[in-house]
Amino acid sequence: MKHRQTASGWPQWPRAVAAAFVGSVLLAAAACSGSAGKPADAASPVDMASELNKPATLTFWSWVSNIDDEVKLFEQKYPKIKVKVVNAGQPGDMYPKLRTAIKAGSGAPDVAQLEYQEIPSFTITKSLLDLTPYGANGVKDRFVPWAWNQVSQGGKVYGIPQDTGPMGMLYRKDIFDKYGIAVPKTWADFASAAKKLHVAAPNTYLTNLPPNNGVPFNGMMWQAGARPFTYSGGADISVRLNDTNSQKIAGYWSPLVKQGLVSSDPDFTDQWFHGLANGKYATWLTAAWGPMFLKGTAKQTAGKWRAAPLPQWSAGQNVSANWGGSASTVVRGTKYPAAAAALAEFLNTDAASTKTLATEQSLFPATTALLADASFTGEKVPFYGGQTVNQVFADISKTVPTDFTWSPFQDYVYQAYQDTVGKAVTGKTDMTAALAQWQQTVTGYAQKQGFTVTGGN
Repeated sequence: MKHRQTASGWPQWPRAVAAAFVGSVLLAAAACSGSAGKPADAASPVDMASELNKPATLTFWSWVSNIDDEVKLFEQKYPKIKVKVVNAGQPGDMYPKLRTAIKAGSGAPDVAQLEYQEIPSFTITKSLLDLTPYGANGVKDRFVPWAWNQVSQGGKVYGIPQDTGPMGMLYRKDIFDKYGIAVPKTWADFASAAKKLHVAAPNTYLTNLPPNNGVPFNGMMWQAGARPFTYSGGADISVRLNDTNSQKIAGYWSPLVKQGLVSSDPDFTDQWFHGLANGKYATWLTAAWGPMFLKGTAKQTAGKWRAAPLPQWSAGQNVSANWGGSASTVVRGTKYPAAAAALAEFLNTDAASTKTLATEQSLFPATTALLADASFTGEKVPFYGGQTVNQVFADISKTVPTDFTWSPFQDYVYQAYQDTVGKAVTGKTDMTAALAQWQQTVTGYAQKQGFTVTGGN
């Protein structure tokens, strides 16, 4: 199995890139909605059989290595349609290029891979095609419900799910065994284990809470029942970054950080990579793409890791969240909307294509069929002591709540996290107070962009 190449949930864009998205989001939406070459969405169902029998040449932007293999399967099925695959870089590099091309009205691809969290920032500028007239709802039941909700908004469908990142816990079985630590079932168990481990082994931490990356914190909010944003398009948005459930998260982690029971190293840095490899961290709270990433990053720890669900807030609960994942979307200016929609659907529903994405590119599936496929879920992974890790995360995928939505300026939200909550983690100060700062900062930003904001404490 190969190293997963995606930036879903990895360190956020540099400040300069995030700043480039500042400027009135709603004004940008108004400008983009009138751009040349952007046809209106189809008003009625499209005759796909007829359209797919016509010549077409598509451009597809994706950061997934060797996705040409899956595209070739599509071309074999639809020989009159040719596809040029372009690796436009990882998301942080690709998105600015895509926004620039869309705004210019030229140079944009027909199909683009987008992370779920980015879709609202493209729908608000009317940059994505509604796939409903092209039969998208006909494949809805092939996907886990929460993933489908990530591509749907206001009765429209703006993408076809490609991969997901249900969250779980990877842990060092050898460290747990050495210090008599049971796999934590609840977050209370987790806190007790953090103290026990650090007393016994001061240079080892039960886990690491990164100050530079708001995505895992966002995942924990999702699991705890927080819903930071309510947004369904337009100028109205609810911002609740410091609600009761979010405060529960901050109140939980703040004393662990202050007492030095968990580390606070920036993730996806050399320091962090070394920590994974040398036993500094006894767990990694991560997503379903984490097992393959870790396998390539900490090879010398082979056989020492295992996978388990996230700890729960109450005994007997079974709730998770998502970190990462992406969809195939159709850019609204395409000359070949039916062919582009068919490519997006084929890549993520065809049995051979989805199997290849999972086994060759190590993208964790969004389809219920593959998540129930014994040849996928039953694979015993030596790096994890022969554990069927895919089965662990397939089961976790069933526990992700469906009602989580993003803001249309999520990059700014994560930048603001670094400057507020992240700064509190680094400085070992009050994370709950930092939540209020995060709320205030994001609310102020949204209002400056022309949004009407509700929510907050």
